Amino acid sequence: MGIYEELGVKRIINAWGPMTIIGGSRMRPEVLTAMMEASPAYVNLLDLHKKCGQRIADLIGVEACYISGGCAAGLAIATAACVAGTDRARIARLPNTSGMKDEVVIARSHRNGYDLAIQQTGVKLVEIGNARGSQEWELEEAIGPNTAAVAHVYARWTFDLPLALADTVRIAHAKGVPVIVDAAAEVPPYRNLKGLSDSGADIVVVSGGKGIMGPQNTGLVLGRRDLIEACTQNASPNHSLGRSMKVSKEEIVGITKAVELFVRTDHAAVDRRWREQVDLISRAVADVPGVRVELDEASYSEGIPVAKLFVDPARAGRSAADVAAALLDGEPGVKVAQSKDWLSVNPQFLEVGEERIVAEQLRQALGARELAAVR
Repeated sequence: MGIYEELGVKRIINAWGPMTIIGGSRMRPEVLTAMMEASPAYVNLLDLHKKCGQRIADLIGVEACYISGGCAAGLAIATAACVAGTDRARIARLPNTSGMKDEVVIARSHRNGYDLAIQQTGVKLVEIGNARGSQEWELEEAIGPNTAAVAHVYARWTFDLPLALADTVRIAHAKGVPVIVDAAAEVPPYRNLKGLSDSGADIVVVSGGKGIMGPQNTGLVLGRRDLIEACTQNASPNHSLGRSMKVSKEEIVGITKAVELFVRTDHAAVDRRWREQVDLISRAVADVPGVRVELDEASYSEGIPVAKLFVDPARAGRSAADVAAALLDGEPGVKVAQSKDWLSVNPQFLEVGEERIVAEQLRQALGARELAAVR
């Protein structure tokens, strides 16, 4: 029996994406080996943070990096850095922001469940624009003497909304205010790992436990050296607002190894494999009545292909939700993204060969005959 079988917890195939609720991504063997090697020894954690942060920054080609306990923790610590800086008295007072700049400007169209991480530092969010986007003049007027930073969510669902990141950076910098970018799931594509910092953003926060395939509880806070130093002062092991957001020595070493592997990866080959897996899934259900397949992209990032299956209950005899539930209930269980009328199969974390298991389970859930040979 494996550990999950011993605990009575069902294993599932991840055809959904790097979602925290099912464990994020899957670490590579080299990452696990590095973490095991790091575990028995004692080290100065601040020194380890500094050396690994700089190693990651050099690998990516950015000025500096702080390793946080996940992306949400990175947003909170980055905000604290913009509010309290390296002033020990101010750091000790957070989330009491009295006497400090205590406003963060954010577009209303960028609001989401994760901006609570920004608010937990004690700042107030100042919204601009509406659900359809924001205008340059709205950002210019919202930045005032109490503005500590401007927050910009860089995600697939904000790409086509005004105001763009480049414009946000230009306006904020003209007012002397830093920009924090939440880009949790936006790596891949690989170019974003350095490219978002090249936009001029002062801090870019990326998840370490999603596309980079590091420990789930890690994040990369990339940015200006002075702000990254302030992040260190506002975070564990120091007694500060970030004390509860600690990262273990094993996780620090693990994400460093994961970044080393990620920058050496043949990303074009990975993309080809994803598209081959999506193609097999699409062809496997092409003959099923009431099912129409479209090639789409993952909802959380650009460039990740998914097979989107639209299910007509009248013809298929079951709804998309029924199919998704049957997949999860199968052996092995398969977790997919779903909506009222469709479900989608995402290959990002499918091991080689798992696409065929998913195809078989899909046909079974749809009541179709056993999958014939599909090349």
